[in-house]
Amino acid sequence: MAEPRVATIDGKLAEEFAAPSHVEELKEQMAAFAGLHGAAGRKVVLITSGGTKVPLESRTVRFLDNFSSGRRGASSAEYFLDSGYAVIFLHRHRSLYPYTHTYSGINLLDSLQLQTGGGVSHESSQVVVSQQAFPNIAKILSRYQEVKEAGLLLPIEFSTLSDYLHLLKAAAQALSTIGSKAMFYLAAAVSDFYVPSSEMPEHKIQSSNGPLQITMKMVPKILSPLVKDWAPQAFVISFKLETDSSILIEKARGALDTYRHQAVVANVLDTRRGYVVVVTPETQAELILTEDDVRKEVEIEEKIVSNLTEAHSLFITKHHG
Repeated sequence: MAEPRVATIDGKLAEEFAAPSHVEELKEQMAAFAGLHGAAGRKVVLITSGGTKVPLESRTVRFLDNFSSGRRGASSAEYFLDSGYAVIFLHRHRSLYPYTHTYSGINLLDSLQLQTGGGVSHESSQVVVSQQAFPNIAKILSRYQEVKEAGLLLPIEFSTLSDYLHLLKAAAQALSTIGSKAMFYLAAAVSDFYVPSSEMPEHKIQSSNGPLQITMKMVPKILSPLVKDWAPQAFVISFKLETDSSILIEKARGALDTYRHQAVVANVLDTRRGYVVVVTPETQAELILTEDDVRKEVEIEEKIVSNLTEAHSLFITKHHG
């Protein structure tokens, strides 16, 4: 029964979602990255991060978007790297990035000073960073350079929903070669609705035509073929965000029943930065930032990653046992 389902998903991706021109090249990069680190005994996590843009025109002027900045994915990537993982960071163009997300609200030019040493030539000047504006910058820069020099972080960008779907499929196929050492941490905020490319107007929609009415289709549930066909041995985590806390756990357990993956990180919009529930088929763990945690500047992502890396290790042991 697997082949018809995969054929249906592949057909829909090919027909209704334009693939990025470089998808095969990126797939090869991800496969080489996974193979290198897998052979070294290292676990590899694919983190998806940021929102997905849904174009309304082929030559896009207008599009639908969501509020996601990519903060959770960027922060989580740092904790996975600290836990010994290699990270493929599949992120929205211009969303927050590991090791820089802390400084996202800073005006860069207001935080730099130009020191000319008494001369007038800008070419011989030095640019000095304000330590007050960039707290811990030396420590963070040092860690980033270590990660980069060790080849532990592979950034891959997407912009539109189409880009994301094709690149996630490519990543799943690339990481399937390392089996249970692969983790998928699907933190991106993916649109549930889209306009098929065949139904989009080519040019900008004219306001002179009057009120706009749009009929959108449901985005195919790519989690199902990822879990069952593309990377069936991997450890897969999805995210569930709701605004109504009373349905949160029910929705998380419903996702686990439907897709048969390993865990759902469930959170409510208003409290997502201080409280989540990691739901598995057997367990339910509440992760909470205490007042002491906040005082020590602990992030909820540190607790999420700690919980999931432990669960992944148990998963690998069980898989090979």
